[in-house]
Amino acid sequence: MSVTADACPADPFVHPALFYRGDAEYLAGTVPFVWGGLAADEPVAVAVPGRNLDLLRRELGADAGRVRLLDMTEAGRNPGRIIPGVLRAFADAHVDGPVRIIGEPIWAARSAVEYPACVQHEALINLAFAGRDVTILCPYDVETLTPDVLADAEATHPVLIDGAGRRTSPAYAPGEVVDRYNRPLATPDGVFELTDTTDLAAARALAHVRAIRCGLSEEQAADVEVVVTELLSNSVEHGSGSGTVRLWDDDGEFTCEVHDRGKLTDPLAGRRPATLHQPRGRGLLLVNHLADLVRVHTGSDGTTIRAYFRARSGRHTR
Repeated sequence: MSVTADACPADPFVHPALFYRGDAEYLAGTVPFVWGGLAADEPVAVAVPGRNLDLLRRELGADAGRVRLLDMTEAGRNPGRIIPGVLRAFADAHVDGPVRIIGEPIWAARSAVEYPACVQHEALINLAFAGRDVTILCPYDVETLTPDVLADAEATHPVLIDGAGRRTSPAYAPGEVVDRYNRPLATPDGVFELTDTTDLAAARALAHVRAIRCGLSEEQAADVEVVVTELLSNSVEHGSGSGTVRLWDDDGEFTCEVHDRGKLTDPLAGRRPATLHQPRGRGLLLVNHLADLVRVHTGSDGTTIRAYFRARSGRHTR
């Protein structure tokens, strides 16, 4: 799954990483960006974790009402949903001129399971917005994030901003990042498996029963049914003609995956918003919308797509 669109100096799309320490540097790096957009009558959106959202809302005062504000821990809990559901949703609604967005998809509480999807998302932004008159500023907390995360940020952002100023990133290589995090997904013990199946009804029914046993609500179990149906349908129609469905649960988290022997070649699959009259090609987009996390691996043995659902007994904190 390779990406070939690295930055071009003439590209109107701008994607800087902001490295900050503490609240003062955070506000100093983000608030002028917002005010500059508002002063130029440009649409501005902010999608950051809740605490930082509150900081910005207070600092912006009355101007906060002129900005689209989103809590990234909710809107972007699945990184695969951020490009179509947050960034493109806003930018595509304002196509007549420049657009500014602050997007903070990576924070210290992100888990090791989530992180590969997060960093691939940051790399794929460059491909998704190539040629667009959009600026997406991505803050990174250097006090709480590890050095390897910050190194990945340098590889996924063509421009870096910190206390020393603004500079071009010499490490920028988003395609390499996407490939590096295209990692095989280990399967735990105790997995229920339907091998090389085309039986959508059986897969759907089993997924529903096991999701309920895991503690998911009826509404979530219905979402699981849709996800399993879409993934297996893709395997049957576009993969190798059948798929292996695996289902398991772990401490209130239900996981389903489908593996087939086909190869996913489009790195933006499931990350493009569907057009109004688009009859097909919505399956993986719908999976990203419904699941709490989606991980993908494609290689010589085929493609595995894994979707995670967390029981909604409390606030989502994975």
